[in-house]
This record gives sequence, C-alpha cells and structure tokens, in this order.
Amino acid sequence: MEESILSTIGHTPLVRLTRVLPDSPFSLFAKLEGFNPGGSAKDRPALHILQEAMRTGAIKPSTVVIESSSGNLGIGLAQACRYLGLRFICVVDPKATAQNIRILRAYGAEIDLVSKPDPVTGEFLHARINRVQTLLQTIEDSVWTNQYANLSNAEAHYRTTMDEIATELDGRVDCLFVATGSCGTLRGCAEYIRDHHLGTRIFAVDAHGSVIFGGKPGKRLIPGHGSARRPELYRADLADECVRVTDLDCVVGCRRLVQSEAIFAGGSSGG
Repeated sequence: MEESILSTIGHTPLVRLTRVLPDSPFSLFAKLEGFNPGGSAKDRPALHILQEAMRTGAIKPSTVVIESSSGNLGIGLAQACRYLGLRFICVVDPKATAQNIRILRAYGAEIDLVSKPDPVTGEFLHARINRVQTLLQTIEDSVWTNQYANLSNAEAHYRTTMDEIATELDGRVDCLFVATGSCGTLRGCAEYIRDHHLGTRIFAVDAHGSVIFGGKPGKRLIPGHGSARRPELYRADLADECVRVTDLDCVVGCRRLVQSEAIFAGGSSGG
C-alpha cells in the first residue's frame, strides 16, 4: 500500500517493443512515464525539486511556488503542491494545450498567461521567464523552481529514472534515446551512465527549431520538446550524438506506436 499519491511517482513499467520494428536485430524498450500519477516523467523532478527545497528551507508552508512550463512539469508541480498545501503559479503561453490548462486548474494552480512573445527574441520562452522574474519581485516569499537550471531536476532522473532502467536491464543498455527540453532527463541519465561505467551510447533527440545543440531557432509545435534557449543544465559532453526530428516525425512515430503496440505516448516520444 502506498502512503500517498506522491509515493506512486516512479517505478514505471519498462516494456519491450516487439511490433513497432518487428525485423530489428536488437531489443527495443520503452519506459512508460505516462504511468506516473501526473502523466509524465516530469512528476519525478517536480517532486524532487520541492522536497529538496523544503529540506533546505528554501520553501516553507507560506512560500508561493512559481514555474514557467509548457504543461507537464507544471502539472507535476501542481499535483505535488496541492498535496503539500503550497500555492502554485504556473506561467504558460498560448502553446499550452487546453487540456493541460484544465488539469492545472483542477489541481488548484493559478494560471498566468503570457500572450505575446518576447519583443527582442520573438520567443515565448523568454517572455515566460521575464514574467517569472516580475512575479518574484512582486510576490512576497515566492520561489522559482527553475527547471532549466535546478540540479535537482537532473538528480531526480539520476536517482530514479536511469537507476530503474539499469537495474531492470542488468546494466546492459547499449543505446539510450532521450528527448530534450530542460536537459534534466538527459543530464541525470548521462551522469548516471558515466558514473556507473555502463558504456551506453547516448542519443539526444532534439526538435528541429531548437537551439539546445546549436542552430537557429524555428517554429516548434510540440510543447516541451526542444528549447528556444540553451538551458543551464546543458553540457556539451552529455550526449554522444544529437538526432533532430520534426514535429511531423513525432506525430508519425506516435501513431505507429499506438497502431503497433497499443501505447499512447507523449508527442516527443514519437521522435
């Protein structure tokens, strides 16, 4: 029996995919992060960031938690903040889906919508972060969890996600494909792999139009995949190779996955 909804985060199924690439000479596995209570891998860093901040005293019962999110981390934080009794403000932009907004509000999150992109860069992400800074200056006892720079983001995936994968596969992981955004998953998994000498080749799956691994910013439609700015968690040595995929690649991949394996996955999983 679990102690609370938050204790159900993690230990998600690792499933062998036998139909999506039926003639492949290798075994392909998928970590089904949608089984987390908030519906994504972002539940892990959301909880760990809050727990670490509460442990150090950075977050107290009176603290207002603020984050910029396109959806999934916001949902993870909203759920955890609801359970922990913390006020949460989620700064979003028009790319956030109506479904995610409804979920955030159902958990009691306050929605702060940035309706116009940053006038200098033309990007919504920069505008959201600017709005976070304004809120921090105007709301007493407020904290930005800052998924883009917070080491607890990466640490959550080091301690749980990659540890679970390595344990289930006896450390025999030849290649790991990780969709990139904040670089929390990528950094946590990469550091675990190197610290434990697994010899795994790491592929960062980035979106066309993302600037994380260089290049010019461009239009992206899948929330949370790629970034218009390089996150502070990024390091050049995290991935052995970067694979760039289009929004269409992701949509086609997701449809193939549900048609062949009956698995509904988030947009970035299709890459």
